[in-house]
Amino acid sequence: MFVTPSQASPSRPIRVAIVGTGAIARVSHLPALRALAAEQPLEIVAAVDVDAASAEAFCAEAGTGRPYTDLDRMLAEERPDLVTLGTPPRFHRDQTIAALRAGAWVWCEKPPCPSLEDFDAIEAAEAPDKGGPFAAIVFQHRFGSGSDHVRALLAERAMGRPLVAHCQTTWYRDEAYYSAPWRGRWSTEGGGPAMGHGIHQMDLLLDLLGPWAEIRAMAGRLVHDVETEDVSTALVRFENGTMATIVNSVLSPDEVSRIRIDCERATVELTHLYGHRNADWRITPAPGVAAEQVAVWRDFGADVPSSHEAQLRGLLRDLRAGRRPRSSGADGRTSLELVSALYKAAFTGGTVRAGEIGPGDPYYSALHGNAPGWAPEPAEQSA
Repeated sequence: MFVTPSQASPSRPIRVAIVGTGAIARVSHLPALRALAAEQPLEIVAAVDVDAASAEAFCAEAGTGRPYTDLDRMLAEERPDLVTLGTPPRFHRDQTIAALRAGAWVWCEKPPCPSLEDFDAIEAAEAPDKGGPFAAIVFQHRFGSGSDHVRALLAERAMGRPLVAHCQTTWYRDEAYYSAPWRGRWSTEGGGPAMGHGIHQMDLLLDLLGPWAEIRAMAGRLVHDVETEDVSTALVRFENGTMATIVNSVLSPDEVSRIRIDCERATVELTHLYGHRNADWRITPAPGVAAEQVAVWRDFGADVPSSHEAQLRGLLRDLRAGRRPRSSGADGRTSLELVSALYKAAFTGGTVRAGEIGPGDPYYSALHGNAPGWAPEPAEQSA
C-alpha cells in the first residue's frame, strides 16, 4: 500500500488519478480536486480513458497529470494514492479491484456496481486490518451542513420519534435520452430510475433514518421502450418503525427531489433537484412547540452545500488517518441492497426483508433477477 497512517502526514501530497474523463469528471471531480488542492497537499498525477484524445484534453484542462489509455499501466507507473472512477457502472468492479490491489483508495461514482455480488467482491479486496485501501461510493447528498444538522436532530430524537417518511425522485428523461444505445439496459446503465437516479435520495433517507427492515414495491414501463423500468414505487418499514413511501420516475415534467420525515413534534422536509443548501430544508413544528425550541431546530449553522467537494474533503481526512470512510463497506452497501430488494419485491410481488438477498439468490448476481419479462434476452446476458 502506498499510503499508510504513518506515511500520510499532512505535508505529504496525496497523488490522485482520474479514471473516466467524461462529463462527471470534468464537471464534478476536477472542480472538487482543485478546491481541495488549495487547502492541502494534493496533486492530480494521471487521467485514464479509452479515448486517448479525451484523456489528453482532460490533462490539458487540468493543467497537470499524464494521459493514459491503460489502467494497469497507469497504476504501475504512477502509483496513485487515490483513484476516482467516473466510468460506466459495468466497469466499476474490475477497475476498483485493480486499483485496490495496487494499493490505491477508490472513490467511485454511483451506481456503485451492477449487483451485490460485485459489491461484495470489491469489499473483499479492501484491507481494513491495514488501515486501507478502501473503496467509497460517491453519495454526495449525505454531506453538507443541512443533512448533518437534520441527521443529528433525528439521532437525538430532538423532534421526537420519526414516524412517516416520503422519498421522491421524480425527474424527466425524453426519447433523446434513451437514444444512446447503452441507456435503459441492465448490462450498461445498471438499472432504471431506481438505480441510476433515485439511489441518491434513497441513500440520504437511509443515512437519516438508519437501517430498513422490509420493502414491497411495484415497477413499470409506462412510456419508454427499455429493458429496465421507467417508474417504481415502494413501501418501506424501517427498523425504528418509521413507514416510508419511495417514488422514482423519469416520466415527470415537473422535476423534483424530495425527502419528508414526519416526527412526533415536527415535520422536516428537503426539496431540491440535484443538490441542496440550508435554505432547501424546512422544519414545521407541531402545535404547542415553543418558539425557542423551533429556533434551535432551524439553526443550521454555516451553509455548506451538498457536493462532491464536501464528501471528498472527509474522504481525504480518512485516507490520511488510515480509517474507513463513510459510504464504503457496509455503509456503502446498504443503498445497493435496498435497490436490489426494491427490484426483487417489484418483480416477484412479494415482501423482501433486509439481509435476505445473498449468494444463491438470483437478485444477488443481477438486479433483474432473471425475472420473466424483465431480464434481458439470453444473447445479451451471455454478451
